[in-house]
Amino acid sequence: MRFTSTPRGARLARRLAAVRLDSWGIPYGTDAHDAIVLIVAELTANAVVHGHVPGRDFHLRLHLHADARSTTARAEVTDTRGERVPPRPGAIAPAPEVAESGRGLLLVAGLATRWDWHPRPDGPGKTVWAEYEVQAEPHAHLPHA
Repeated sequence: MRFTSTPRGARLARRLAAVRLDSWGIPYGTDAHDAIVLIVAELTANAVVHGHVPGRDFHLRLHLHADARSTTARAEVTDTRGERVPPRPGAIAPAPEVAESGRGLLLVAGLATRWDWHPRPDGPGKTVWAEYEVQAEPHAHLPHA
């Protein structure tokens, strides 16, 4: 989905992700749900703060892949600002304790199974993505691909 590159757009994207995960069988209040929603919140907030181009929206794609061995949720956030790119995984330095920002990708790196970014293939900008390996929780009925 496409959202306005504003704090309200990021908030709506996070809420949509929460509702979608619940409908896919990753219920509210589970570790997986909370972690994936936090990842989406950080990626969309970064798109608004660091990827904002006036008059341009950001895109959120959330999908779930399930097979007999595992279930993986993947969030992709695309913005249109190509000159401001995040560091690569493994190159993130912790923000100073007094810093008010700069911890978003640290949270993503700590929660996600893997994450990275790539240039947007169909125009200016970039896509930052993160995957989360969903562990089966008691009474969870996850979809199968």
